[in-house]
Amino acid sequence: MFFETRISVDGNVSCSHCHLPERQGSDGLPKSFGVFGKANPRNAPTIFNAAYQFKAHWRGDRETIEEQAEKSPTGPATFGNPDFPAVIVKLKSIPGYTELFGRAFPGKADPMTQKNWGEAIGAFERTLPQRTRFDAYLKGDTKALSPAEQAGLQKFIDIGCANCHSGVGLGGGSFAKFGIVSDYWKETGVADPDKGRADVTKNDADLYVFKVPSLRNVVATGPYFHDGSVADLTRAVRVMGKTQLGLDLSDKDAAAITTFLGALTQSVPINYSAPTPFPDTPRE
Repeated sequence: MFFETRISVDGNVSCSHCHLPERQGSDGLPKSFGVFGKANPRNAPTIFNAAYQFKAHWRGDRETIEEQAEKSPTGPATFGNPDFPAVIVKLKSIPGYTELFGRAFPGKADPMTQKNWGEAIGAFERTLPQRTRFDAYLKGDTKALSPAEQAGLQKFIDIGCANCHSGVGLGGGSFAKFGIVSDYWKETGVADPDKGRADVTKNDADLYVFKVPSLRNVVATGPYFHDGSVADLTRAVRVMGKTQLGLDLSDKDAAAITTFLGALTQSVPINYSAPTPFPDTPRE
């Protein structure tokens, strides 16, 4: 179902539409496009490590990847369906899905539900994280990182990047204001800054607050930030140094951190490819 385009209103969009294998599970666009070319409001992060994160979406308005999967088919700029019953009608019209839902959710009178759609896609997404050279280094393989990468890791820790970009995902486990020290849009050149979680919670304390992004696969998943406003990773590192830490990073330090980030790239999962699609319902 993750690769199924026939669920969308225009027949061209699937979950994988915004999460490409050649872009490490992202799409390389500042903001993604959904049905009929409609622009999404924010950048699509990589799906490869979404299972590690404490909430879904930049503003954390989805509690889990399962909830995110449940609601995507009715997003006006994603799949475009008016409601989930319309999705069920499409699924039941494609031979194969009824049998697979029955096998995946046995004992249910009607296993083809919105909740089970989310559970199934979430189960697939939880197979996608893969170990990186950095994980091998943490396991004790000191040769997994080059001397330059190790120096970059030390700088990453010393200046405070790891205070937010922590945990198994090197981020993705908390919220933080983008622009603790200075306004982020002044550094990224954005004319109309996104208000972040404040639009969700209606709380002024959440103004410009976003989920701290995971840095796994970051080298291959630009452009960066919630609005895709910065294309170059080294520049993004500089923006973070300035806005979050109040530091004007030297060329040497910014390059060192960027070099370390290259050790966070995983391989593309072997199961991350579209299966042979079920045939369309025969037409009379």
